[in-house]
Amino acid sequence: MIQDTPPVQGKKVVLFAFRGDPLCFVHVLLNGIDLHEKGQKGWIVLEGESVTLVEKMSQADHFLSKLYQKAKSLGIIHGACKACSAKLTATQAVEKEGIPLIGDMAGHPAMGDFLSNEYEIITF
Repeated sequence: MIQDTPPVQGKKVVLFAFRGDPLCFVHVLLNGIDLHEKGQKGWIVLEGESVTLVEKMSQADHFLSKLYQKAKSLGIIHGACKACSAKLTATQAVEKEGIPLIGDMAGHPAMGDFLSNEYEIITF
């Protein structure tokens, strides 16, 4: 935590998660929730192998389940890559969880759309 710096209200950040490693993805969830709780706009976009985590995290006994459910309930999971979900056979799990499949750029979410709307992009 940075000392002597007040939280920036209204800052817009999108966290693009690419890795399918749950130990990496925990940081995406924690940071997305933290941004939200501090009054900042923080979206999570699942790309690449991270889309395969949806089915695992949706199971109550998975160690990320509680954080994942909290992120979902806060409405900060913006969507999952349509192309990667299809390629990695995660589409059904993503749809079952009610996560939008997004991808206006050859089936992938376009970072340019976020940049043009003044979002800062952080990749994991």
